[in-house]
Order: sequence, then structure tokens, then C-alpha cells
Amino acid sequence: MKTSTFPAINVSPALLQAAEEILQEGETLPSFVEQAIRENIECRQLQQTFIAYALNSRDKARQSGRYVSTGSVIAHLEEMLATSQRTR
Repeated sequence: MKTSTFPAINVSPALLQAAEEILQEGETLPSFVEQAIRENIECRQLQQTFIAYALNSRDKARQSGRYVSTGSVIAHLEEMLATSQRTR
């Protein structure tokens, strides 16, 4: 597969300096930028999946008329947290 390049972007000197200062040993600015783009894409894809799942759940609840109270959800989450803390 042929590679492509992202268009050049203008950034402030302070942002460029901050990015260069946090590079790890052997890491280049282009590799840092590429990794940041990859991670941002993955994050946004996860957000889109989550939103689609939530909207689907909302629609199912509206159709069925069955809802779960916030109190029940919080109680269940607290129970999960307590179980997790006990097993650590």
C-alpha cells in the first residue's frame, strides 16, 4: 500500500517546543504526531460506537416502556466497585 502524508499544519512555536520536549528516546516528531492521530481516531471510533449503542438502548426502552432508574444503576455500579475492591 502506498503511503500518504498529512498536510502541513501551522502551530505556535510554544506548541512545537512542548511537543519536542516530551519526545521519548528514539521517538521522532513525525512518529509522535502519527501516534497521536491514531489514538485520536481510535478514541473517536469508540465514542461513535458507544453513542450508537446508547441511542439504540434508548430507542428500545422507549418502544418497550421499560426503564431502569438511576438509583438502580448507581447501586449496581457501587456493588461492582465493592466487589472489585474486595478481590484486589
